[in-house]
Formats: sequence, C-alpha cells, structure tokens
Amino acid sequence: MNIIVAVDKNWAIGLKNKLLVSIPSDMKFFRETTTGKVVVMGRKTLESFPNQRPLKNRVNIVLTKDETYQVKDALVVHDMEQLREERAKYPSEDIYVIGGETIYKQLLDDCDVAHITKIDYAFEADAYFPNLDAMPEWKITQDSEEQTYFDLEYYFYKYERTCLLYTSPSPRD
Repeated sequence: MNIIVAVDKNWAIGLKNKLLVSIPSDMKFFRETTTGKVVVMGRKTLESFPNQRPLKNRVNIVLTKDETYQVKDALVVHDMEQLREERAKYPSEDIYVIGGETIYKQLLDDCDVAHITKIDYAFEADAYFPNLDAMPEWKITQDSEEQTYFDLEYYFYKYERTCLLYTSPSPRD
C-alpha cells in the first residue's frame, strides 16, 4: 500500500482541515498518481474536498466512526476490520492513503511506499505526518531536482520501507 502527502519542513500537513498550500505541480502529481486507483481517507479529508465530493476516476474509501455517515460514490467503512476487508479486494500497490493525520498514523505500518512532497518552509499547522527521516525503516529511494512555486522550494521524494533484519548474536561455545 502507498501513502501520498505534501509536508512542510516540520512534517506539517494541514491547518483547520485545509492543505497548507496548493502547488499546481504537486496537485498534478497527486492526480496522475492516484487516478484509476483506490484512495483511502478519513471523513474530514473527504469533507475538505470541493463540494465534499469523492475524487473522480478513483475508488474512494472513507473511514469514519460515524455509523450513519453516507456519501454518494464512495465506500464508507467504520473500523479497521471493515477497511481491511475492502482493501483485500484490490492489489496493494493500487491503494493510496491520502489523509488526514489520524488515517496516516493508523495506516503507516501497512504501507511500503510513501510519495512525499517536501516543502522547504514552516507553515502554521495543526496536523502533522510522522517524520519518516527519523524512522530507520524508511529510506529515500528517489528524489527530484529542486522545484519552485513562486518563492517556495519543494522536492518530490519516494520513500520505501526497508526490511530491517535483526540477527541474533552467535551462540558461544
């Protein structure tokens, strides 16, 4: 499974249920990467979209504790077990976790690839993504040249989970 997110230099992702900044090339990357795929999100992420509508040309899965929540053109699940059952219907590499903070944290351990747009700026924020640079199991496997949008510098990174092998000490005779 994949994660896709834009973060600032402090790994912040949002403020008051809105993105920190909208960078056209990042939005294009998101659209091109997730179109035709499965996107998993929380209710608040869905409600942050224009007209609170699911993303077009994707299978939208919304995780919410609200048992009465319904939305046209999306699958709504209410717990991790229901989400696992839905996810099992699709190839893992075609599933993208798209937010928000709680959903990212709940599903990070199930993901092997993270597409991170890192913006070299510190925004005011109230939602954060876990710092993959501080996690030894995550390594950058691809990066882009510096990109700019007005005065903002940013980079596209691909992180992949590495297998940390633990080898026990040799038994002594």
